[in-house]
Amino acid sequence: MTLADYDAILQTILHRYIDGCNEHDAKKLGSAFHKDAWIFVFDQEGKFSNWHLDDETFAIWAKDEGEDPVVPRIFSVNQIGDVANVVLGFGKDWVDSHNLARIDGVWKITNKTATHSSRVNPSWSNSWNAEM
Repeated sequence: MTLADYDAILQTILHRYIDGCNEHDAKKLGSAFHKDAWIFVFDQEGKFSNWHLDDETFAIWAKDEGEDPVVPRIFSVNQIGDVANVVLGFGKDWVDSHNLARIDGVWKITNKTATHSSRVNPSWSNSWNAEM
């Protein structure tokens, strides 16, 4: 992975996705995702759901509900050619795995798979949450 690719991948994750959430900017948040992106998620009870990500989802995610800003934690960044994966701690409650593709020179999230942090190995999530 080149430094330029690493920076561009993190630009998508941190400055478009995370900043879009924290700045309550649905347009910025949505710009991190490919137009055909999907989410696959396991909630706190282990219930699985999935849906196509669209402007309505981004507006909900960007809504200002008075919560503290999301503090991200990057666990890994992997890239092979035009595809990449980022594992991200999203605040204290979620662990995300984002798959990205470089399309026309721009890194876009093509799908997000997430699990509630309570479903992660306790030794891992406890050390992570202790740092937050």
